[in-house]
Amino acid sequence: MAKFHYSARNKAGEMQVGYVDAPNKGAAFNILNSHELYILSMQEMKGSGIWASLTNFFEKVSRSDVMIFTRQFATMLEAKIPINDALKNLHAQTRSVPLKEAIFQINADVDSGLALSQAFARHSHIFSEFYVNLVRSAEVTGRVEEAMGFLSDYLEKELTLLAKVRNALIYPAFIISLFFVVAAIMIGFVFPQLQPIFEDTEFSVPGITRFLLTMGNFVADWWFLIVAAIIAIAFMAWEYFKSDEGRALFDDLGLRMPLIGALLKKVYVTRFAESVSVLIKGGIPAAQAIEISSHSIGSPLYAEALHRVAESVRAGELLSVSLTRQRNYFPPMISQMAAIGEKTGKLEEMFDRVSHFYNREIDATVSNLVELIQPALMVVLGVMVGLLFAAVLIPIYNLVQSF
Repeated sequence: MAKFHYSARNKAGEMQVGYVDAPNKGAAFNILNSHELYILSMQEMKGSGIWASLTNFFEKVSRSDVMIFTRQFATMLEAKIPINDALKNLHAQTRSVPLKEAIFQINADVDSGLALSQAFARHSHIFSEFYVNLVRSAEVTGRVEEAMGFLSDYLEKELTLLAKVRNALIYPAFIISLFFVVAAIMIGFVFPQLQPIFEDTEFSVPGITRFLLTMGNFVADWWFLIVAAIIAIAFMAWEYFKSDEGRALFDDLGLRMPLIGALLKKVYVTRFAESVSVLIKGGIPAAQAIEISSHSIGSPLYAEALHRVAESVRAGELLSVSLTRQRNYFPPMISQMAAIGEKTGKLEEMFDRVSHFYNREIDATVSNLVELIQPALMVVLGVMVGLLFAAVLIPIYNLVQSF
């Protein structure tokens, strides 16, 4: 699938500029012609490597923008505003340029006779498979406004969950980064200036000072190669961790980390329970709901485990039994609640309770994590800063004492 940038005029003579996804240029022309647009120019967007990554970054629609769009769309539909009028209003007030273009194309697709879910599906980089399938199911039952309400609640909970995890980790990351910046300045610029003073003294320089002096000279002489190596390694790591193998490895490392791994497992279980609950409420069969949720959970390892669960359920096995076999990923409580839901016929309600339970668990874990990380971080950084300054102050103190 390629992306084409176009400029065109509609029947009223108004200029329109945007992007269209199509297999080739001819198909892109046909799509725009079906919307009764007179095409003035069209150019395929090409890019690779860093440039393509930067382009995709600036064209990316944030989760917050999608949540706000969904919430506003749900409110308008609940007020019995027609879909086309609602989309036109949202197009006029949306500030995100990529989302604004997507809303315009969705409205044009709906005008041309496509179902709303089909129009959303053509923008898979914005609207997930989970999102599209819930809307498609709602179209069959005639409950589109209710589905959009479910989706807006779900996306809002997702944003809240991510904010909790991010807030727990951002402070330690900032402090550690700041320390390494200060250490790099000390080693690269301060220690080379002090070396002539230490060389003229008769007493022996401490080992930590000699080590840092050597490091300082190396950094001062070869800083350009060090910077180039860091950039190259960072780029290769970025490209590797974008691959399926790299994402799986990174996910596995995260799940094995002390404290962080326990938090991530609770996050993934919460996402699974919440998404399955919403999908089953929307009328999607359990096996299909599990398969769809596997693509929105954000973990390759959990996605593979859920794929195995979905296959087992399609083969006739009870969901609770399938989840029991994946005990490395799902705690016993999940299979037990699923068993109760299967017996009572209220599977979506049981998963909803599971998501609420683990949301509270995440709150408690994040609070404990913050309380544990900050003192430990202060101790570790205190020791490292102490060693750094001791390497400077001890030789200076010995030098003063020698006079």
